Amino acid sequence: MVGTHPTERSTAMASRLNPYIGFKDSARAAMEFYQSVFGGELTVSTFGEFGQPGPGADNVMHAQLETPSGYTIMASDTPEGMPYEDGSRITVSLSGDDGDELRRFWDGLAEGGTVTMPLEKQMWGDEFGMVNDKFGVGWLVNISGQQSGDAPAG
Repeated sequence: MVGTHPTERSTAMASRLNPYIGFKDSARAAMEFYQSVFGGELTVSTFGEFGQPGPGADNVMHAQLETPSGYTIMASDTPEGMPYEDGSRITVSLSGDDGDELRRFWDGLAEGGTVTMPLEKQMWGDEFGMVNDKFGVGWLVNISGQQSGDAPAG
């Protein structure tokens, strides 16, 4: 076939690896600062938007900055009731819609490591899990759920 590379997929998104930074009540300000430095489009979701009431409802559950240079920076505030450890501010995030590949990565990272949140379906529709590998590096794995034609508002 002319013009088609054998590894191309017409509908699957390639897996991505990018930094994920944890904050204590300052993720929004930090991400707005990074946007002022790098430019790009910033999306922010709060815990309250996903039904979590209380004092932390306005805190950032997930923020993502996509820059014109191709950088992606993700961040969140530490949820209420979870310990915040200053030394564990950066985690590596793997995300995409190739579930088989990402589950294989998950299994490899979890071997000899500690699963802190099982890889399972979440309220936002994706499969998500957190694991610290055997070297103590924190990893987030997010497998995009099948959206039924719904595009996120933006």
